[in-house]
This record gives sequence, structure tokens and C-alpha cells, in this order.
Amino acid sequence: MFIQENRLKARLKAGQPAFGVIATSDDPQLAELFGLAGFDYYLLDAEHGLLDPAQVGNVVRACERVRMTPLIRIGPKDPKLVLQYLDAGMMGVMMPDLRHAADVKMLVEAVKYPPIGKRGVGVSRASSYMAYSGAAADYLAFANEQTMVIPQFEDPALLPHFPEMLAQPHVDAVMIGPRDLSLNMGFTDGPHHPAVQAMIDQVIDLCQQAGIAAGMTAGTHADAEKQIARGATMILGIAQQLILQGATRFLGQ
Repeated sequence: MFIQENRLKARLKAGQPAFGVIATSDDPQLAELFGLAGFDYYLLDAEHGLLDPAQVGNVVRACERVRMTPLIRIGPKDPKLVLQYLDAGMMGVMMPDLRHAADVKMLVEAVKYPPIGKRGVGVSRASSYMAYSGAAADYLAFANEQTMVIPQFEDPALLPHFPEMLAQPHVDAVMIGPRDLSLNMGFTDGPHHPAVQAMIDQVIDLCQQAGIAAGMTAGTHADAEKQIARGATMILGIAQQLILQGATRFLGQ
């Protein structure tokens, strides 16, 4: 099989912080460079990025070459779209706008093969094109073990339903989106407001109580350390921001 052990999942299970990058580009060289820098996972953004399943194959290959876990963020609640990205070799799915436990259950079932979920089996790259070979059973078990389910928290309206959402089996992490959360709380100038930060702390606490990793974006190394100190272990940098920061430091004044 082509899919590899999920480096991100292993680190989170061990209680260690994991560092990743979110990017809207399908350039495999960009993924390779971040992998060579030492990042644990690479999240392609098909919610905001103009990406489709046909474009991600070479990015997945690049991630596999540098032992960096490839993930995808998908906007539509479409199990068939989830299937296509996973068959290309993605090792987990992050999804926004899941509102209830039933939505989380839908995502779990889309990511996992039976008996856990409802993901269909095909002759796919992820399995090394062996859906009908004697090794298929090993692939199915390995895929169910290694793939990840990652809902997002971006709206305070989720809070009454959030404990039940976290209680769904096979949820691995929750990524908190501070910018959209602040917008949904009525703050258009960013997430620095005390009310937004208090909401983030509350969500991290609920994740910890449920034994699920909490994820946060970070703009700098110091910010990443701050998020880890508050209990987040899935740290996510933004590719464009990291590149711009590096370029600016190079130019100096």
C-alpha cells in the first residue's frame, strides 16, 4: 500500500505537539520544502483553495517522500468527495460547519471503511491499486487505523452541541478557527478580544476532557509555544504567512 503511518496521529496519541502547514497551492515542491523543514503534516485547503481531487496526487506523493502526513480540508459535506481525496492518498479530513453529532458521524462514516464506517472500496492509489488482491484486508485495517477525522470549531453556536459531537467515536482532533470564530462572535478586527480567547480556552478544555487533541493556528514560533502552553497540541501555520515572514526577514530593513 502507498499510505504510510500517520505521523501527526502518532504524535498526538503520544501527547506530543505536532506542527503543520495549511496551503491553498497544489505545487508539490512547496509541500516538499515544508517537509524538509521538519513539519509533521501538510493540510491542503480545498475549502478556500481552488483545488479538486485530480490536483492533489502529486502533493500527496511529495508528502510521502518527506514523511509528512497529507491532510485535506473540504468545505462540502459530501462523502463521495471525501472518498476521492482519501483514495488519492490523503490521510485525514478536516471539515468546517459540522453543526451536530449527526454531522460528525457522517464524516466518520465517510472516512472509515466498514465495519466502522461506510467508505467504499475501489482500485485506488491509496491501496496501491489492490482492492481485489489478497492484501486488501491489511490495507483496509491499516487505513481505518491511520486516517483522521478532524471537525472544526468556528462558531459559538456549536457550544451546546459540542460535548455530544466530541463523544462520537473516532474523532481524532478539533481544529479551532480563531479568525472565523471572532467574526461569528461579532469581532471583525481579529480574535484578540478577551471573549474570543475565553471561548478558545473553553473549547480546548472540553477537548481535553474528551481525550481529543485540540488544534490552533499560530503565526510565529512564540505564538505556537503560547498555544501549546494553553493545551493545544495540533499547531497549524499558514504557508503564505510563513513564506512572507521568511522573505521579509531576508530583506531586512
